Amino acid sequence: MNDVPCPAPTVRVLLDAVRGRIEPAEAEILLAHALRKPRGWLYAHASDALDTADASRFETLLSRRQAGEPVAYLCGRRGFWTLDLAVTPDTLVPRPETELLVELALAQLPEDRELELADLGTGSGAIALALASERPRARVAATDASAAALDVARGNARDAGLANVGFHPGDWFGAVPGRRFALVVSNPPYIAQGDPHLSQGDLRHEPAMALASGADGLDAIRVIVRDAPAHLHPGGWLLLEHGLDQGDAVRALLRAAGFGEVATHRDLEQRDRVSLGRIPP
Repeated sequence: MNDVPCPAPTVRVLLDAVRGRIEPAEAEILLAHALRKPRGWLYAHASDALDTADASRFETLLSRRQAGEPVAYLCGRRGFWTLDLAVTPDTLVPRPETELLVELALAQLPEDRELELADLGTGSGAIALALASERPRARVAATDASAAALDVARGNARDAGLANVGFHPGDWFGAVPGRRFALVVSNPPYIAQGDPHLSQGDLRHEPAMALASGADGLDAIRVIVRDAPAHLHPGGWLLLEHGLDQGDAVRALLRAAGFGEVATHRDLEQRDRVSLGRIPP
């Protein structure tokens, strides 16, 4: 008797079969990527059969995700603000909570003025490009110590058609010597070295230099706050993303450096997320 070939799995069957291995939303994202289709296509074609090559690509992605690789790295893309950004293991994965930093910065930036801004440690360029897209009259200086990360950010700026961003290699304000800005933002490394979270989950695959900073996680923030007054115009703002338990410490650093109007804002989960201060006018 001839063997009867197994029917090719459909989109719905394949997604049902992997339940429990990874989150359902992640499975859909990875399957859509394997099929080179938008995620919405899966719902309209749930009964379509998949060929062996497509199913194999999906299984490979699924296994890599189970091993801890971030979905954004597997797909090479991540949405942030209104942008679709390329991301690589040379950059942090942009996260939704960082959009609070963008919102707070925009609140201090009038739309009708030509201003110079800086994003220190830009990574994929997420923050710099979000600000540049919302304030086209502004000029944004995006810095990073990683040449590879800056290459990713440049590509994202080009793909988004944003010409009002410049890219500068170097550590923090060392990348823009002698320049002053109306506003500076940064999402610097703020995890304590040795924190067990660094060896868990997605963080295992993200660049360590963009995650950890000293015994208490505040070394980079100390440098930025210390040097910021020399790089801000009178009345200029500094905004920093930080850890949920660092609000008190960051506010103290800002006040000690001469900043006024110091405050900390919480994210949607009511965790301290962004602290800011203003150089007196």
